Amino acid sequence: MNRLSRPGINPTIAPLSGATRDGQPLSYSRPPSPDLTPWIARLYVSKVSAPADHVLSCGLFGDMPNIRMQLKGDWSGDFPEGRWNVQDSSTLYFGPQSKRLPVSVRGPFASAGVTFVPGACNALCEVNVANWVDRAVPLETLGGNGNTWLSRIDPDGTPEDWCQAMENAVRQMVECSGGREPDPVTRRFEWVAYSDPSISVSAFAQDSGIEMRRLERIIRRDFGLTPKQVLRRARALDIASHLRGVSDKAEDLALRYYDQSHLIREFTHFFGMSPRQFVKDPQPLLTLGLETRQLRRLEMIERLAPGDIRPWQ
Repeated sequence: MNRLSRPGINPTIAPLSGATRDGQPLSYSRPPSPDLTPWIARLYVSKVSAPADHVLSCGLFGDMPNIRMQLKGDWSGDFPEGRWNVQDSSTLYFGPQSKRLPVSVRGPFASAGVTFVPGACNALCEVNVANWVDRAVPLETLGGNGNTWLSRIDPDGTPEDWCQAMENAVRQMVECSGGREPDPVTRRFEWVAYSDPSISVSAFAQDSGIEMRRLERIIRRDFGLTPKQVLRRARALDIASHLRGVSDKAEDLALRYYDQSHLIREFTHFFGMSPRQFVKDPQPLLTLGLETRQLRRLEMIERLAPGDIRPWQ
C-alpha cells in the first residue's frame, strides 16, 4: 500500500481550511469544551470554494451519529431508503454508517456539524441509533428543530464562532436530559475500537466482566452495529485514513489484517472499491470525515494532544 501514490484534490476546488501535504482538504475541527466531553466527540466546519456549476461526486462514511448543518451547496445522496436532495440551509441528523454512501455537491459548499460520542443520542434523547444506521433525515424527524440550530449560525462568523454556537445548542439538550451520560461500557468499547480493533469480542466481554448478550444489546443500541461489525468497520476506516494521508504514519495499521488479500476483501466490503481504486480517485468529502475521526481517535488513545500539529500537516 505504501507504494500507492496519493493524488491531490481536484484543482477546480479549494478548501478554505487548509490541506495536507498531499493536497487533501482539511476541516476546522476541535474537541468539545470540557463540560461537553461526555456527549460530543468532535465539532467541525468545512468550507470549500468551487465554481457554481462544478459537481463533486464523492462519499460519506461516519461511524458516529451527528447533527450536520448544510449551509451552502446543492447536495444529493444515495442512501438505502432512497435518494435525497438538500439545498442551502438545512439541518440533518445522520445516523452512523455501515459502509461508504455516495454523495455529491454542486458549487461551493459549507457545512458545520457536531459528532456525538456513541451512546450520547440515547442518553440525551433516548434514540436507539440502530434504527438510524445509513440514514440521513431532517432533524425534525427526531423531534429537534433545525431552524433553531441554523439561527445560531452567523454567516459572517468564524469557524470557531460556529463551533461555540453548536456547543450552546448541545448544552440545552444536556440540560433538558438532566445531564444523563452514556453507558460506561459503551465508552470502554469506543476506546478499544480506536486502540485495538483486532481484539475478540469475547475477550472484551470477559475483561469488562459483562455478559455477552448484554454487551451485544448495549453496543447495537449505541453504535448501531454488532460489536464485531464495529471493530471491522474501525479497522477499515483506519486503513482508509492511511490511504488518504490523514493518519499517523508511525502506526502500521495494515498489521491488523491477516494478509493483503484479507485487507482488500474487507476494504472492498466497506468502501465498494479496492484500496488501489480508492487511492486513484480523489475523495475530498470522505477525507474531511476521515480526518475528523482520526483526530478524535489519536487524542483518545493519547497519541496526539489537543492543539498539537497534526501528523499529516
